[in-house]
Amino acid sequence: MAKGPTKEMWKRILAIMIAVCVVAFGTVGIRLFGLMVVDAEEYQAKALSQQLKDITIEPKRGAIYDRNMNYLATSSTAWTIYISPNDIANDEERDLVVNGLSEILGIDAETIREKTLKNNQYEIIKRQVEKPQTDEVRAYISEHGLGSTIGISETTKRYYPNDNLASAVLGFVGSENQGLYGLESQYDSVLQGVSGRIIASKNAKGEDMPFTYQKIIEAQEGNSLVLTIDSTIQYYVENALSKAVIDNNVQQRGCAIAMNVNTGEILAMATKPDFNPNDPFTIYDTAEAARIETLTGEEKSKAISEAQYKQWRNKAITEVYYPGSVFKIVTGSAAIEEGVVNANSTFDCSGSIKIADTIFKCHKRSGHGHQNLMEVFQNSCNPAFILMGQGLGAETFFKYFKAYGLTEKTGIDLPGEEMSIYYTAEQMGPVELASESFGQTINLTPIQLITAIAAAVNGGYLVQPHVVKQIIDSDGNVVENIEPEVKRQVISEETSLFMRELLENVVTNGSGKNAYVAGYRVGGKTGTSQKQNLKNEDGSITKYISSFCGIAPADDPEIAIIVLLDEANVANYYGSAIAAPVVGQIFEEVLPYMDVEAVYTEEELAEMDIKVPDVQGKSVTEAKNAIKAAELNVTVIGDGDTVQKQVPAAQQSISKGGTVVIYTGDPLEQSMTEVPNFINMTPAQVNNAAAKAKINVKYSGTGVSGSQLLAYQQSVESGTKVEAGTTITVYFRHNDSSD
Repeated sequence: MAKGPTKEMWKRILAIMIAVCVVAFGTVGIRLFGLMVVDAEEYQAKALSQQLKDITIEPKRGAIYDRNMNYLATSSTAWTIYISPNDIANDEERDLVVNGLSEILGIDAETIREKTLKNNQYEIIKRQVEKPQTDEVRAYISEHGLGSTIGISETTKRYYPNDNLASAVLGFVGSENQGLYGLESQYDSVLQGVSGRIIASKNAKGEDMPFTYQKIIEAQEGNSLVLTIDSTIQYYVENALSKAVIDNNVQQRGCAIAMNVNTGEILAMATKPDFNPNDPFTIYDTAEAARIETLTGEEKSKAISEAQYKQWRNKAITEVYYPGSVFKIVTGSAAIEEGVVNANSTFDCSGSIKIADTIFKCHKRSGHGHQNLMEVFQNSCNPAFILMGQGLGAETFFKYFKAYGLTEKTGIDLPGEEMSIYYTAEQMGPVELASESFGQTINLTPIQLITAIAAAVNGGYLVQPHVVKQIIDSDGNVVENIEPEVKRQVISEETSLFMRELLENVVTNGSGKNAYVAGYRVGGKTGTSQKQNLKNEDGSITKYISSFCGIAPADDPEIAIIVLLDEANVANYYGSAIAAPVVGQIFEEVLPYMDVEAVYTEEELAEMDIKVPDVQGKSVTEAKNAIKAAELNVTVIGDGDTVQKQVPAAQQSISKGGTVVIYTGDPLEQSMTEVPNFINMTPAQVNNAAAKAKINVKYSGTGVSGSQLLAYQQSVESGTKVEAGTTITVYFRHNDSSD
C-alpha cells in the first residue's frame, strides 16, 4: 500500500510554491513599479498621445502703425494645413493625403510622404495658406473622408499695405511669423504674442470627441508698435530719393533720413533701391536679377543671398562712409565754442594748404582768396577748416568728436547699426587732424551724422534718435511710452544760434543754394567725399559719395534731412548739384504739410505761381475776363457759349503767363499735345518750349539768384501725350561744381 506525501515533503512543496509565488509576484511587482513609478511619465505621455490631440493656436502678431495710426504692417487671416501621421490607417490613405495635398498646395510629394511616416499627432504641411487653397483642402477632406488625418487651423499672415514704403525700417517676417529683419526683428518678442492650444480627446478611431473632453487655451495677441515715422513724410522722402537715384545713375544705392531735431524722432528713413516686404526674397534690382540668371550652382546661390542681403540692408544705419564737408558743421561749431574763431575771423585761401609734408587742396583750385567766417562756410573752404582743426588741437577736437556721439553707436532702436571708424586723440598727428577736420579719413553712419547736426542747431543738445513712439496692447492701451531723451549738451545755445545763421547763408548764398525753398528759411551743408581705395592708376579718384544735410526753419529748426547718393555715375557728382536739390524738393512738400508758415519776400511774391480761377459753367466772355484778370492766357476750343471743362482745373497753380484751355463744345473735342524734353534748358527756354506745346509749367527750385539755372527733372516724361493746358513741374538747379 503506497504511502502519501510525508510531512517533510509537504513542507518542501509549500516552500517551492511560496518561492514561485514570491518570484512571480515580485517580477510582476517590479514590472508594475517600473511602469507606474520609474517609467510613469513616458507611458503617460504615450497614453495621452493616443487619447488626446494637441493643436497649437498661433497668436495674431501685433500691428505696426505710423505716428498718425495708419497701418504700416498688419496681420490678415490665413490657415495652417497639418496632418496627424499616427491616424493614417493604411498605405491607400497615405497616398490620398500625399497626392491631394501635393497637388493643391504645390509641395513636393516626397516631402509630404516623409512627414506622413513620422510618429506623432501633429505635423505641419504648410503655413499661411490663403483662402482659395484652404477651401480646396476642405473640399478634398470631405470628399475622401480624411477628417481625422488632415487638419486646418486658423492663423495669420503678415501684410504690408503700402508695399515698399519704409521697408528698410519695417523689415519682414519668416514663414513662421517670426521677425527676420528691421523692426519686425528688433521688437519680435513684443509683437509675436503667446501661442494658445486646443486639447481634445479622441475615440478608438482617432476621431475628435470635443463634447467628451476639450480644453482651449486662447492665444494672446501681440502688442503693437506706434512709430515716430509719418507715412506722408516717408512718401515724400522716398519719392524724391528714388528719382535722384535713377536720374543720377547711383551705383551703390542712396539713403535719406528726416529727423525731428528737438526730440530725436525719426520722421522718415529710406534706402533706395529697396524691396517689398510682402515678397522680400524677390530681387528687385532688375539688372542684378538678370545677371544672377546667367549663373549656375553654388555661384548662383551665393549671388542670390548677397543680392537679397544688400536690398534688405538699411543703408542709413548699417554702412559707414566718409562724411566729407557736411562734417564741417562739427569742426566749425567746436572752433566757435572754444573761441578759436568768431564772426570777425578771416582766412586766406590760395587753393591749397601744407600740413607737415602733406598738401591738402581746396575744391576750388584757384582758391577763395580773403574770406570771413560766413564766407568760409558759404564756400566750404577746406584750408580754412583745416586751420580751425589745427587751432583746436587733437585733444580738444577729439573731445567734441566724442561729445557729439561719434565714437559710439547712436543706440537707435533698429538692428544692425554699424560702428564708426576714427582716430583717437593719441593716434592723431597734424595730418590726421587736418584730414578729419574737413570730413575725410573718418567713417560715420548717416544716423550718427544727422544726430550730431541736430545737436549743433537745436541749442546744442544731443538727443537719442528713435523710431518707436509707443507700445500699445490689443485694446489700444499704452504699455510703454518712449519719451525723448537728451544725452548731454555739446555746445552752448549761443554757438548753436550762430551755426544756424551760418548754415542758412550756405543755402541763401553758397554751395547749398539748390536746397532753397521759396517762402521758407532753409539752412544746410553740402558734402562730396572720396571713396576709400577707389583710385585710378594715376591716383585720380573715380568714386564719390554726394550728400547734403538741411535744416528748417533755419531760425527755429524743427526738422533735419540728410540725403546721401553713393557713387553717382554723372559728370557733375558734387553734393551741391545732385543731393541738395533732393533735400529742397522734400522740404518744398514737407514744410507746408507740417504747417510751417511760409513768409515770402517781395522777389518771391513776384515769381509766385498763380491759382487758376474756376470758370466752369460760366459764359465764354466771363471766363475770358476772369482768366485774363489773373494774368493768364486763354485758349478756347469749341463753338459753344458756356464753358464745359477747363484745363488746368480750378485752384491748380501755374506760372504767370500760363495758358488755361477752356472747352465749350458739346460733345467735348479733346485737344492733345506732346510733352517736350525740358532737361538742360534754362527757365526762359522751358517757357518757350512749353508755350509752343500748349502746356503749362510749374517751376521748382528757381527762387535764388546766381549762376545760370538748368532743368534737371520733369514730372512727366518727354514724349508723353497730355491734354492741352496740362501743368508739368520742371525742377531747376545751379550746376556749380562746389563741395
